[in-house]
Amino acid sequence: MDVRRLDLLRELSERGSVTAVAEATHRTPSAVSQQLKVLEREAGMPLTERSGRGIQLTGAGIALARSATDVAVALERATALWDEFRNHPSGEVRLATFPSAGQVLLPGVLADVALIPGLVVHCSDGDAELLDFPSLTADFDIVLAHSLRGTRAWGGRGLRAVPLMVEPLDIAIPPDHRLAGRSYLTPADVIDDPWIGVPVGFPFERILHDIEQVAGHRATVFQRISDLRMVESFVAAGLGISLIPRYTSGGIDPSRVILKPLRGVDAERDIVALLRPDVAERLAVRTVVDILRTRAADIEAAHA
Repeated sequence: MDVRRLDLLRELSERGSVTAVAEATHRTPSAVSQQLKVLEREAGMPLTERSGRGIQLTGAGIALARSATDVAVALERATALWDEFRNHPSGEVRLATFPSAGQVLLPGVLADVALIPGLVVHCSDGDAELLDFPSLTADFDIVLAHSLRGTRAWGGRGLRAVPLMVEPLDIAIPPDHRLAGRSYLTPADVIDDPWIGVPVGFPFERILHDIEQVAGHRATVFQRISDLRMVESFVAAGLGISLIPRYTSGGIDPSRVILKPLRGVDAERDIVALLRPDVAERLAVRTVVDILRTRAADIEAAHA
């Protein structure tokens, strides 16, 4: 079977439509359909079937798409071995990130990459709460993703997840707050304050629900804001308290807002690099991931 046709089948399994595959591979939909039909003849059995206005993979198609991933991994591994022999991690790496991780991690990462001849990283960002992190791996080599502890939005997608850091979510209060002298806070300490919450359905909302459950009654949410700069301004003005990521908050001004650790609930999130398994074999990609891990460790150590 032709490797390129196998790759089209894998793209179809991940993107869900011939049109999406055509756009991603710079082909026409009819050209993609023709190549898939050739692959079906080579396989000797149907690989797709009609589903409404589109198509979906048959059981055989799903199995062959998984095999296509194994083939892609083997090919990238062979290329990586040759690159290692030449000791030359060159090439372009496409990276997608959510803004708060990007502003903390990527300046240092790009400075380190600039020291490696022939290695180039192209960055793209998007709203952290609107991004479908696993789906972005179809178009980006590395996707910086986050998830609350105990949840894995990327589970079951066949992706590599490289841990970068575990980030606490602290309670943000103004410096003159009644709890400013405490070394840490509990749900009972903060439940009765007005809250600057997140929009309904955003991940951090779960932590506030956990605080309510431990404290035994509901919190009062004064405003629901997603932008960290606005949250900081509201907290500094004494309008309420809020949850703020400790490492990726972008340099909270301690003269306006101070952060206190929260105990009694699981208030942490995992930040990882997501990659397709074949892409993860590329030496250029592995080099950038190693730089990301080093920079993330430096950030954690600086806040220790």
